[in-house]
Amino acid sequence: MILELKICTVKDLQKLREISYETFNETFKDQNSPENMKNYLDKAFTLEQLEKELSNISSQFFFLYLDKELAGYLKVNTNDAQTEEMGTESLEIERIYIKSRFQKHGLGKVLFQKALDIARENNKKKIWLGVWEKNENAIAFYKKMGFRQKGAHSFYMGDEEQTDFIMCKTL
Repeated sequence: MILELKICTVKDLQKLREISYETFNETFKDQNSPENMKNYLDKAFTLEQLEKELSNISSQFFFLYLDKELAGYLKVNTNDAQTEEMGTESLEIERIYIKSRFQKHGLGKVLFQKALDIARENNKKKIWLGVWEKNENAIAFYKKMGFRQKGAHSFYMGDEEQTDFIMCKTL
Protein backbone atom coordinates (compact mmCIF):
# COMPACT_ATOMS: atom_id res chain seq x y z
CA MET A 1 0.00 0.00 0.00
CA ILE A 2 1.57 3.26 -1.19
CA LEU A 3 0.16 6.49 0.28
CA GLU A 4 0.94 9.87 -1.21
CA LEU A 5 -0.23 13.35 -0.18
CA LYS A 6 -0.10 16.12 -2.78
CA ILE A 7 -0.99 19.77 -2.44
CA CYS A 8 -3.87 20.70 -4.68
CA THR A 9 -3.48 23.72 -7.00
CA VAL A 10 -5.67 25.51 -9.53
CA LYS A 11 -4.32 23.07 -12.16
CA ASP A 12 -6.21 20.35 -10.25
CA LEU A 13 -9.53 22.20 -10.33
CA GLN A 14 -11.49 19.65 -12.37
CA LYS A 15 -10.17 16.73 -10.30
CA LEU A 16 -11.04 18.63 -7.10
CA ARG A 17 -14.57 19.28 -8.37
CA GLU A 18 -15.07 15.61 -9.21
CA ILE A 19 -13.87 14.23 -5.87
CA SER A 20 -15.69 16.95 -3.90
CA TYR A 21 -18.96 16.19 -5.64
CA GLU A 22 -18.52 12.41 -5.44
CA THR A 23 -17.54 12.19 -1.79
CA PHE A 24 -20.12 14.69 -0.52
CA ASN A 25 -22.85 12.92 -2.48
CA GLU A 26 -21.77 9.48 -1.21
CA THR A 27 -21.70 10.73 2.36
CA PHE A 28 -25.01 12.57 2.53
CA LYS A 29 -27.36 11.47 -0.29
CA ASP A 30 -29.20 8.88 1.81
CA GLN A 31 -30.18 11.39 4.52
CA ASN A 32 -31.23 14.29 2.28
CA SER A 33 -33.76 14.88 -0.47
CA PRO A 34 -32.48 14.61 -4.05
CA GLU A 35 -33.54 18.22 -4.68
CA ASN A 36 -31.60 19.59 -1.70
CA MET A 37 -28.54 17.51 -2.58
CA LYS A 38 -28.58 18.72 -6.20
CA ASN A 39 -29.05 22.35 -5.16
CA TYR A 40 -26.20 22.16 -2.67
CA LEU A 41 -23.79 20.26 -4.92
CA ASP A 42 -24.47 22.53 -7.89
CA LYS A 43 -23.70 25.61 -5.77
CA ALA A 44 -20.88 24.46 -3.48
CA PHE A 45 -18.73 22.63 -6.02
CA THR A 46 -18.77 24.78 -9.14
CA LEU A 47 -15.43 25.37 -10.81
CA GLU A 48 -15.75 29.07 -9.96
CA GLN A 49 -16.41 28.43 -6.26
CA LEU A 50 -13.59 25.92 -5.93
CA GLU A 51 -11.17 28.21 -7.78
CA LYS A 52 -12.07 31.00 -5.34
CA GLU A 53 -11.38 28.67 -2.39
CA LEU A 54 -8.11 27.42 -3.91
CA SER A 55 -6.97 31.00 -4.51
CA ASN A 56 -7.40 32.00 -0.87
CA ILE A 57 -3.94 32.05 0.72
CA SER A 58 -5.48 31.09 4.07
CA SER A 59 -6.86 27.80 2.69
CA GLN A 60 -5.02 24.66 1.62
CA PHE A 61 -6.24 21.54 -0.15
CA PHE A 62 -4.45 18.19 -0.25
CA PHE A 63 -5.19 15.10 -2.32
CA LEU A 64 -4.53 11.68 -0.82
CA TYR A 65 -3.59 8.92 -3.23
CA LEU A 66 -3.62 5.23 -2.40
CA ASP A 67 -1.61 3.15 -4.86
CA LYS A 68 -1.70 6.10 -7.30
CA GLU A 69 -5.51 6.37 -7.19
CA LEU A 70 -7.15 9.50 -5.77
CA ALA A 71 -8.83 8.26 -2.58
CA GLY A 72 -9.71 11.44 -0.68
CA TYR A 73 -8.91 15.03 0.14
CA LEU A 74 -8.43 17.54 2.93
CA LYS A 75 -9.21 21.25 3.16
CA VAL A 76 -7.89 23.37 6.04
CA ASN A 77 -8.45 27.06 6.76
CA THR A 78 -6.75 29.66 8.91
CA ASN A 79 -7.34 33.35 9.56
CA ASP A 80 -10.26 34.86 7.61
CA ALA A 81 -10.84 31.68 5.57
CA GLN A 82 -12.31 29.94 8.63
CA THR A 83 -16.07 29.46 8.35
CA GLU A 84 -16.57 30.67 11.95
CA GLU A 85 -14.78 33.39 13.93
CA MET A 86 -12.28 31.32 15.89
CA GLY A 87 -9.31 33.68 15.91
CA THR A 88 -5.79 33.55 14.53
CA GLU A 89 -4.66 30.81 16.94
CA SER A 90 -7.05 28.29 15.36
CA LEU A 91 -6.97 26.03 12.32
CA GLU A 92 -10.21 24.73 10.82
CA ILE A 93 -10.54 21.35 9.17
CA GLU A 94 -13.31 22.22 6.73
CA ARG A 95 -13.28 18.97 4.77
CA ILE A 96 -11.93 15.48 5.25
CA TYR A 97 -13.52 13.24 2.65
CA ILE A 98 -12.61 9.72 1.60
CA LYS A 99 -14.27 7.91 -1.30
CA SER A 100 -16.54 5.22 0.11
CA ARG A 101 -14.57 2.30 -1.36
CA PHE A 102 -11.43 3.54 0.44
CA GLN A 103 -13.04 4.04 3.85
CA LYS A 104 -12.12 1.95 6.90
CA HIS A 105 -8.44 1.79 5.84
CA GLY A 106 -7.07 4.52 8.13
CA LEU A 107 -6.97 7.19 5.41
CA GLY A 108 -8.98 9.67 7.48
CA LYS A 109 -6.25 9.45 10.12
CA VAL A 110 -3.63 10.27 7.47
CA LEU A 111 -5.52 13.42 6.46
CA PHE A 112 -6.18 14.33 10.09
CA GLN A 113 -2.46 13.97 10.86
CA LYS A 114 -1.65 16.31 7.95
CA ALA A 115 -4.03 18.93 9.40
CA LEU A 116 -2.44 18.48 12.82
CA ASP A 117 1.04 18.91 11.34
CA ILE A 118 -0.01 22.12 9.57
CA ALA A 119 -1.54 23.47 12.79
CA ARG A 120 1.63 22.74 14.75
CA GLU A 121 3.93 24.15 12.03
CA ASN A 122 1.91 27.37 12.21
CA ASN A 123 1.88 27.50 16.03
CA LYS A 124 -1.89 27.12 16.29
CA LYS A 125 -3.31 26.43 19.75
CA LYS A 126 -6.58 24.86 18.62
CA ILE A 127 -7.91 22.78 15.75
CA TRP A 128 -11.65 22.71 15.09
CA LEU A 129 -14.32 21.56 12.66
CA GLY A 130 -18.05 21.44 12.05
CA VAL A 131 -19.72 18.04 11.63
CA TRP A 132 -23.36 17.26 10.91
CA GLU A 133 -25.14 16.03 14.04
CA LYS A 134 -26.40 12.97 12.13
CA ASN A 135 -22.97 11.95 10.81
CA GLU A 136 -22.36 9.47 13.61
CA ASN A 137 -19.31 7.80 11.98
CA ALA A 138 -17.51 11.13 11.63
CA ILE A 139 -18.42 12.22 15.17
CA ALA A 140 -17.09 8.95 16.58
CA PHE A 141 -13.87 9.35 14.54
CA TYR A 142 -13.30 12.92 15.75
CA LYS A 143 -13.96 11.96 19.38
CA LYS A 144 -11.39 9.19 18.99
CA MET A 145 -8.96 11.83 17.68
CA GLY A 146 -9.45 13.90 20.84
CA PHE A 147 -12.12 16.41 19.76
CA ARG A 148 -14.88 17.57 22.09
CA GLN A 149 -18.11 19.29 21.17
CA LYS A 150 -18.00 23.00 22.03
CA GLY A 151 -21.11 24.31 20.31
CA ALA A 152 -23.21 24.16 17.17
CA HIS A 153 -24.14 26.20 14.12
CA SER A 154 -26.64 26.05 11.28
CA PHE A 155 -25.80 24.52 7.92
CA TYR A 156 -28.15 24.81 4.97
CA MET A 157 -28.65 21.83 2.69
CA GLY A 158 -30.74 23.41 -0.02
CA ASP A 159 -33.77 24.81 1.80
CA GLU A 160 -33.33 22.63 4.89
CA GLU A 161 -31.64 24.02 8.00
CA GLN A 162 -29.44 21.41 9.66
CA THR A 163 -27.24 21.49 12.76
CA ASP A 164 -23.49 21.03 12.68
CA PHE A 165 -21.68 20.35 15.93
CA ILE A 166 -18.57 22.49 16.46
CA MET A 167 -15.83 20.19 17.74
CA CYS A 168 -12.45 21.40 19.04
CA LYS A 169 -9.13 19.94 20.05
CA THR A 170 -6.56 21.90 22.02
CA LEU A 171 -2.98 21.41 20.85
